[in-house]
Amino acid sequence: MTSTDTGLDGSPYQQYLYAYPHKTSYRPLRPRPLLADVWRAEAREALFLYVHLPFCEMRCGFCNLFTRANAPAEQVTDYLRQLRRQAGRVADALGDDAGYARVAFGGGTPTYLTSDELTELFGIATAMGARLPGVPLSVETSPATATPDRLAVLAAHGTTRVSIGVQSFLDAEARAAGRPQRRTEVEAALAAIRDARIPVLNIDLIYGIDGQTADTWRESLDAALAWRPEELYLYPLYVRPLTGLGRRAHGRADWDAQRLALYEQAVATLGAAGYRQESMRQFRRADAPTPDGPDYCCQDDGMVGLGCGARSYTTSLHYSFDYAVGVSQVRAVLDDYLARPADDFRFAEFGFALDGAEQRRRWLLKSLLRAEGVDAAAYRARFGALPGEDFPELGTLTERGWAGDGGLRLTPAGLARSDAIGPWLTSARVRDAMTGYVPR
Repeated sequence: MTSTDTGLDGSPYQQYLYAYPHKTSYRPLRPRPLLADVWRAEAREALFLYVHLPFCEMRCGFCNLFTRANAPAEQVTDYLRQLRRQAGRVADALGDDAGYARVAFGGGTPTYLTSDELTELFGIATAMGARLPGVPLSVETSPATATPDRLAVLAAHGTTRVSIGVQSFLDAEARAAGRPQRRTEVEAALAAIRDARIPVLNIDLIYGIDGQTADTWRESLDAALAWRPEELYLYPLYVRPLTGLGRRAHGRADWDAQRLALYEQAVATLGAAGYRQESMRQFRRADAPTPDGPDYCCQDDGMVGLGCGARSYTTSLHYSFDYAVGVSQVRAVLDDYLARPADDFRFAEFGFALDGAEQRRRWLLKSLLRAEGVDAAAYRARFGALPGEDFPELGTLTERGWAGDGGLRLTPAGLARSDAIGPWLTSARVRDAMTGYVPR
């Protein structure tokens, strides 16, 4: 059902499979389906609302997200106005019985908005039917924009988690990653977040930066741990096309070995500090409380995206607007979004239709790449077969010592190679679509 095993013998850092199918497999939907039809048969009582803000104060060297740096103020105003129009049409399509179990604001950097603009953003989310305060809400921020006035707006609307992209506490490393910042600014932002008393603080760090060593990595880890964050996400550095770093040759033959060594160092350091590993990237403090609220299962889809960079997931269709990374192309997509008549938001534009086989594969991947692994009984209840019957190649992972429980739970060595296992299990159909995508 997959490619040969040779993909497992290559680099452990092939692709971060944060979503399946990947957005580069999406294509224009013709004819465009009505959202009311797309969502008609879906369970809608416990959805995930994701609101995308495509603005940042700078473009980091490693970033391949859909975002624009230093947008003019009038474009931000226009975007919020258009976002409200889109929200109205999407809410109409979902109907009055739609309810939201969780909400996230991402980007970009949502706190690029001023405090008044953030208040408007919350108004848009509540107009969609999200209870804020009332359900778990995560918001992404940056050292430059995590200011007390903005954080006060987040806290007043019940934000339960703030995620801040620090990447490195060492100024020289941050610059090497294409993110000019000062540690004093980072520490001030973290202090402001703690002062706002938002229950969960997540700190993002990156390993594999040019010039980074085991000692400097330990310095960043220790600096992060000093704040006792409830969560840490640790990302291996990738050099992707059309990014700032992607325009430079990396040229280091030992990069894989270095990243793997730094990863293993972090696993040991965080484990000793009382953090439980949830995935290759996510670590959660073992004594951190879990936010109250209704449950949401990503394997069951049900994500509603607002904004020109957001994706939406139903059981059989994942959809979004067009995707780009290059500066001029991002601006063209954004201009197109802002120029659309409101009724355009009644349709899905770009997407990927998941047949039964892809639905099974998505469920498997979204479970297997988590530390807890695949719930075989839940899989069988949904699909009528055991995972090993649908995916006999899982036995290969067991043979390599990368999985136990019949291939359903990754071992520590397997978790370390999640970015190879995910691509290896990607279907030929999705892989071909991704290969056919031209970065722009």
